[in-house]
Amino acid sequence: MIHVSGCIACPHCDVIYRFSAEEMVTRTRCVRCGYQLTLGKSEAITRVVGLALTSTILMGIVLFAPFLYLDAGPFDSSASVVDVVLGFATGIMVPLAFAVLVFIIVVPLARSFLLIYALAPLLAGYGNAVGAQSALRWAFQLKPWAMAEIFMVGVAVALVKLAGMATVDTGAAFWAFVLLVIVNTFQDTFMCRNTLWTSLATNTA
Repeated sequence: MIHVSGCIACPHCDVIYRFSAEEMVTRTRCVRCGYQLTLGKSEAITRVVGLALTSTILMGIVLFAPFLYLDAGPFDSSASVVDVVLGFATGIMVPLAFAVLVFIIVVPLARSFLLIYALAPLLAGYGNAVGAQSALRWAFQLKPWAMAEIFMVGVAVALVKLAGMATVDTGAAFWAFVLLVIVNTFQDTFMCRNTLWTSLATNTA
């Protein structure tokens, strides 16, 4: 969806609309194809903040709960995501540990915190937080670098390879991570940039 100087182009049929600031924070649809161009202010902010809070809670579970259980005869062990990162933090594997830490943990958490910081005051009826627009801008810019779903693909491949050598069971953190990927996908789907930016720009509380 293209948004320039109050104009929005429908991504389905390319019809261009010009909306006022008041119209930007209401629910609007394309009159030709019915595509939803903007969400209502309250609905958009509630969805984004709620999903960001959910992501933060799920990430806490992912970090510290057991992720996988391995049972190979007399040997058995469990590992959390933190254990995985620390396990790689030696020798030539340090860059991999750093990449996992940053792209799988730090960036998704930072993005959730930025969204909550920028938008929660609007949801509560207060004025904008200091630097709210910069926080929202960073949250959008960090989106391509949050790669939780890539980690899940790697885990799936590892599980297939380990299945022949040991009994592998998934822990609570594994399923929390699955939910985290789903929540982040829904968050990006529901995030209406036009409404969020206009809500910040016109907030006079």
